[in-house]
Amino acid sequence: MKNISTYSFFFLLAVLLTSCGIGTAVVTNHNQNATEVHLSGNNFKVVDQVTGSSEASYVLAIGGMNKRQLYENAYSTMIKKANLMNGSRAIINVMTEEHISGFAPFFVRRTITVSAQVVEFTR
Repeated sequence: MKNISTYSFFFLLAVLLTSCGIGTAVVTNHNQNATEVHLSGNNFKVVDQVTGSSEASYVLAIGGMNKRQLYENAYSTMIKKANLMNGSRAIINVMTEEHISGFAPFFVRRTITVSAQVVEFTR
């Protein structure tokens, strides 16, 4: 009986001290362009780090946007902040982070953040 109460205590403690959030990060090449750049020389410099974020809330699994729309909104926000129209600039090292929090299925908040580095070519 003492073992059962001890295990119950530790289980209850673990449940109370854990978070209701999940976080993931994905580093992939989201740009499927045919552009090829050779970085064999010192012909570029990193000029900025940009991020874009998008968030949606769901109540009883209803509401908000789907994951693809969240990603597109976060990516377009990041591109606007990158200011690629001035000079010969490009974004590199695109990373997508996703955080899900709340108490499913009653309330869930999904946040997607896309970040990248902006490089400028000097020659």
